Amino acid sequence: MSIIEWKKDESVAVVVMNNGENRQNAAFVDAINGVLDDIEKDPGVKAVVITSSDPKNWSQGFDVAWMIERVSKNEQDAARSFLYAMDGVFKRILTFPMPVIAAINGHAAANGANLACACDFRFMRGDRGYFFYPEVDIDIPLLPGLMAICKKAIPLYRLDEMFLTGRRYTARDLEGDHIFVKVTENAETLMAEAVAFARTFQKKRPIFAEMKRRMNRAVIEVIDTQNKPYVDKLDLMTTD
Repeated sequence: MSIIEWKKDESVAVVVMNNGENRQNAAFVDAINGVLDDIEKDPGVKAVVITSSDPKNWSQGFDVAWMIERVSKNEQDAARSFLYAMDGVFKRILTFPMPVIAAINGHAAANGANLACACDFRFMRGDRGYFFYPEVDIDIPLLPGLMAICKKAIPLYRLDEMFLTGRRYTARDLEGDHIFVKVTENAETLMAEAVAFARTFQKKRPIFAEMKRRMNRAVIEVIDTQNKPYVDKLDLMTTD
């Protein structure tokens, strides 16, 4: 089984992350880009839904152990390449020529929550899973570009609280903030609702891509310009 795979459900590409906590590392980047390449080649696909096969986790973010191992083995270039490549994944989703919908069936933490925010729409089950940013408690500030991604999906009053407290939120806690299109009863209704919503999209790819490029231009500019000083120095554990 691939760590990320997809299947076609009528006009919807259902992407499934299969690696447990779905931590992001170089293999994750290669896998998700390969899947997105395949989806773009199929003209019958009009929307994408991303979910997880793990009943507890959607994505727990960066594979910190993998990053530490790269640095300890003096493989800093590999660590930098991954960070830039992950930025590329975010930019690709932000400009993907069709709607990308996160069907969050478990924990979405740190860069996993960022991945959900990069998507155009989000659904989350209400009976299980937390959506949160633990960076303030683990001494790893978010990169500026990642903060910009969060701001497009989460109201600033809530984002301030999330960033500075590190609190874990259920989908029900956040239901009034319109972060999610819908909070569903359970995992089964989550997928039914997300795929049904995805099927409502029958837009032409060029106009959809251009709309997303214009809407997300400021976010992409921050990723391109403000992440670089930290990534180049691998200065991820300190503040300015």
